[in-house]
Amino acid sequence: MTKLGNTDLDVYGLNLGCNVFGFTADEPTSFAVLDAYSSAGGNFLDTADAYGGGGGSETIIGNWLTGRGRRDDFVIATKVGAWEQRKGLAGANIVAAAEDSLRRLQTDHIDLYYAHRDDLDTPLEETLTAFDGLVRAGKVRYIAASNYEPARLADALSISDTSGLARFAALQPHYNLVERGYEKDLGPLVAREGLATLPYFALAMGFLTGKYRSKDEPGDSPRAPRALAYLDERGARVLAALDEVAAAHHASVAGVALAWLRVQPTVTAPIASARTPEQLTDLIASVSLDLTKAEIDALSAAGG
Repeated sequence: MTKLGNTDLDVYGLNLGCNVFGFTADEPTSFAVLDAYSSAGGNFLDTADAYGGGGGSETIIGNWLTGRGRRDDFVIATKVGAWEQRKGLAGANIVAAAEDSLRRLQTDHIDLYYAHRDDLDTPLEETLTAFDGLVRAGKVRYIAASNYEPARLADALSISDTSGLARFAALQPHYNLVERGYEKDLGPLVAREGLATLPYFALAMGFLTGKYRSKDEPGDSPRAPRALAYLDERGARVLAALDEVAAAHHASVAGVALAWLRVQPTVTAPIASARTPEQLTDLIASVSLDLTKAEIDALSAAGG
């Protein structure tokens, strides 16, 4: 287990993305994925009110946690602000959305509650005051940000510090071997402010599984078109580097890509999802896969 930033949350090295629950994975299949993840020692679930057609993912997780009697064993992260029915980060919306999420998750508290995406139409003070109220009421343990630009994140942290409000403890950015923008501006800010990073699209919408190697054979995944967008000269170079490291460790390409991301500065745990227990196997293996410095450097250079 790894400590999540400056919080007292101990989390597994793979944050299980639950965006597929209620979407491409029905409830029985989602239960099977959760059982397999739990059996491997996993304890960190990432969801949102917008996932699963709106509330579907949270409902499945709540049913599983209650049915298995495992709520106290898990760190639950969910989000507010992106679902059309609860859009934005106005104070009243945050409070109402939290109550809805608590009901669907069948719990009395959310461990990590994200602003799913920044809301430029709502003052940061209003958003942070609402989050602070939930923390003070014991309904949320820690708050976090997703999809924030550096300046806005810095402003939010400053307001929390100045006003004595709950402070973002983590950031969820788009970051992986072929999406490296995080390293330029957000990374230094996150390091300086002591936040934890939990990257989403850790496998570049499937591209970093090695599944998409020809635009003539796109496959049947709904993410295939976006994954194939990475298949250019740099993408081919990254896949070649991943293949070499994977062969040396008798590991999967996906496992190597996640292992690289897991050891990047500020990263606590990459987020990755699985539609079946079989897909989860490679993801779990990444947690115990230790790459050499030379391998890490070679992968970084290929994707840089």
